[in-house]
Amino acid sequence: MRYMACVIAIYNAKGGVGKTTTSLNLGAYLAQLGRRVLLIDFDPQGNLSSVLKGDSNLSATIYHGLAGLAQPAAVVRPSRISNYDFIPADNNLAGLLVELVGEPEREYFLRKFVNHLRHLYNYILIDLPPSLSLLTVNGLMAADEVLIPVQAEYYGLEGLSQLLETVALIQTNLNHPIKVAGALITMYDRRERLSRDVEKNLRRYFPHPVFETLIPRAVALAEAPSFGKTILEHDPASPGAQAYRRLAEEIVGKEIQNYPPAANFGNFMLS
Repeated sequence: MRYMACVIAIYNAKGGVGKTTTSLNLGAYLAQLGRRVLLIDFDPQGNLSSVLKGDSNLSATIYHGLAGLAQPAAVVRPSRISNYDFIPADNNLAGLLVELVGEPEREYFLRKFVNHLRHLYNYILIDLPPSLSLLTVNGLMAADEVLIPVQAEYYGLEGLSQLLETVALIQTNLNHPIKVAGALITMYDRRERLSRDVEKNLRRYFPHPVFETLIPRAVALAEAPSFGKTILEHDPASPGAQAYRRLAEEIVGKEIQNYPPAANFGNFMLS
């Protein structure tokens, strides 16, 4: 069967906001909902890959695919979850930054790679590194939409203006119609006023969708990677697992909805 994947980059230049946790577990629940999912680890740290690969020996990674050392299909690996494939990364990916600098159309390498695989999946998720680099630009250029995890803390709001300016520059300077799928509030604790204030301000001032789903601060989510598992495998009854299931349902429910183009975020502070 042929598909045409919706490609979603999961990105925030700020680290520690739940980006990798979201990539890993959103993919698992989209797959459980019957969608065919490919997760691309595009972070040289390879944290996603260490969870999904288990004890497998990974001889080929996304680096080999982009460098022309392996065909796209040859770097795809099945996970333990049905309908859920992944492409691993390792620190060789960092070297690609140097290799691409002098290449023509260097911003399009991942996009061209992904286009070889789109017809095989419903969703392709790209976990981007927490920085703005040529790798990040490649990831955003390959994506139809960007999902932005935002930690439910004051400092989680910092950098959103710059992030949306980056998206706007990609739209205008590189003529790529990427959309903002929405902001996802992570590490949320409804008992804390700060979490509630962050949610209130984000929903009030963010000029794009904010997902209804709130990802809680949860021990099970934090400990699942140490067992080499997604939260679906580790503790599917936990609040964190149920939250990622709701997020997957929310995304599936918006499959035909169009989002507005990115715009300048402006500045906002907690009131």
